[in-house]
Amino acid sequence: MEKIVQTAGRDALGEFAPQFAHFNDDVLFGENWNNQDIDTKTRSIITVVALMASGITDSSLKYHLQNAKNHGVTQKEIAAVITHVAFYAGWPKAWAVFNLAKEVWNTDEGDLPYEEEAMRAHAKEMVFPIGAPNDGFAQYFSGRSFLAPISTSQVGIFNVTFEPGCRNNWHIHHAKSGGGQILICVAGRGYYQEEGKEAIEMKPGDCINIPTEVKHWHGAAPDAWFSHLAIEVPGEETSNEWCEPVK
Repeated sequence: MEKIVQTAGRDALGEFAPQFAHFNDDVLFGENWNNQDIDTKTRSIITVVALMASGITDSSLKYHLQNAKNHGVTQKEIAAVITHVAFYAGWPKAWAVFNLAKEVWNTDEGDLPYEEEAMRAHAKEMVFPIGAPNDGFAQYFSGRSFLAPISTSQVGIFNVTFEPGCRNNWHIHHAKSGGGQILICVAGRGYYQEEGKEAIEMKPGDCINIPTEVKHWHGAAPDAWFSHLAIEVPGEETSNEWCEPVK
């Protein structure tokens, strides 16, 4: 993450209150905002909630609303946050914050173009795109899948996304030498299984190295979306053999 640098304290109060300016720029923003225990998007939302609850609806709140937008908070997300906090902090405060938020976001701004709420939520969990429907290989999948090319030169890398319960058929990667595939889960929850072995659960960050000539399948858990990077290991005379569906 790019380091957050703040100079507002020194710009406004550097001569009048230098110690306050130091705490504002170097400690609050320089240290606290750059702490990695909470991601910056979450920290931005927390800050908006704290200011709203305190009744602060001036330019400082508008700055933090803009900051939240800059760190990935969508119009629908900020509307949901303000509405939720209104029940605890007060309805009039929500009205005031909404008036500022409307100056920062347009309706539906920043939202993802997926009609299904669960699919949008899954897409927001990862940095890679879901991609287009995987129509070219649909016959080898038990449900909907999506494919997003990440790299098509040197080494092929594709982000493959499965809807809940979707699996690909048993298949085998062949090669005269080299070859095989590497899977890295980037969002959601799924499984990988080799023939004759127990299925292995995959969660974000998990990596599976698939050798050639091993019959296997991978896909989503019954109740969760699942995305993994599929990395093609270079080899000689590589091919893929699709087999029967998983039962």
